[in-house]
Amino acid sequence: MTPPPARYATAATPPGPFTVVVTTGPDGGDVVLASGWTDDVGALLPVVHRSLRPNWVEHVDRLPVLDAVDAFFAGDVTAIDDVPVRQRSGPFLEDAWEVLRTVPAGEPDTYAAFAARCGRPAAVRAAANACARNAAALFVPCHRVLGSGGGLGGFRWGTAVKAQLLEHEARHAPVAAA
Repeated sequence: MTPPPARYATAATPPGPFTVVVTTGPDGGDVVLASGWTDDVGALLPVVHRSLRPNWVEHVDRLPVLDAVDAFFAGDVTAIDDVPVRQRSGPFLEDAWEVLRTVPAGEPDTYAAFAARCGRPAAVRAAANACARNAAALFVPCHRVLGSGGGLGGFRWGTAVKAQLLEHEARHAPVAAA
């Protein structure tokens, strides 16, 4: 089955230009296939699973999903939580990406804690691989996973972007009820 065409748009964010690639979901709304801190859509398409990769993409000036990105950077760090995302891989990676969406803003996990959250505490490298292979940066918040020693670890879009995101979330994270 041939994937439907996709659309993309780029918005200015504090860490730099942020591009998002979307396709149409079953309900007619947009579903994120890939996103990241670049203004080059060509840097995003290779990370989309081949079964989801569009044959072509059309540039548009604005996508509704960018409203959630704007709200996130305006201080509503939960605005990205319900944005639909579609990624495909093996069962562990797909499950891990869903689990990543449960890591609260302002409360980052270590790779070891993330592996345990995924139900495989010994699979620290697999958990790190799930972060590295995540195509939908920000919406699947792999930036919320730190090295076991508390260091930043890696991030496809650079550790400076990761640090800026974590600092922003720490400042704006919702306060948990006591």
